[in-house]
Amino acid sequence: MTVTYFEDFVLHQKRTGGEYTVSKKEVIEFAKKWDPQPYHVDDSKAKVSIHGGVIASATHTLAISFLLRHQIESDIAGVAGLELDEMVFPIAVRPGDKLSVTIEYIDRRESQKKPDRGIVTRVIDVRNQNGDTVCKYKDVFLALKRPH
Repeated sequence: MTVTYFEDFVLHQKRTGGEYTVSKKEVIEFAKKWDPQPYHVDDSKAKVSIHGGVIASATHTLAISFLLRHQIESDIAGVAGLELDEMVFPIAVRPGDKLSVTIEYIDRRESQKKPDRGIVTRVIDVRNQNGDTVCKYKDVFLALKRPH
């Protein structure tokens, strides 16, 4: 596997991939532990809510986005995540949805403090099987530079 270093990120390059099918059981189990809102955990209450049925927690959707990212970016020489920004969840994720991700690199700059690394900003766009965005955000992280 080829490792992707700071120098390898091409601005406005897009990578698309990953696939994850969201199950109702998983939606409910995740929400019971992390976000126990009635429209996440209770079928009958969710049906009479504005959502008309059980939907995934935004936190769950974000976690799935991390998994999808790693499915297509497992080769990054990353050091640490620095920031998540401009996060939106325009439509709900529902059981049975098939999610995929597009990653676009929008900024790259060398670290002022550590010459062996740089800072990369990417936009993460998670879509369902209909092509609708269900989660979108900017993600800033540190990446190592290529060793000499």
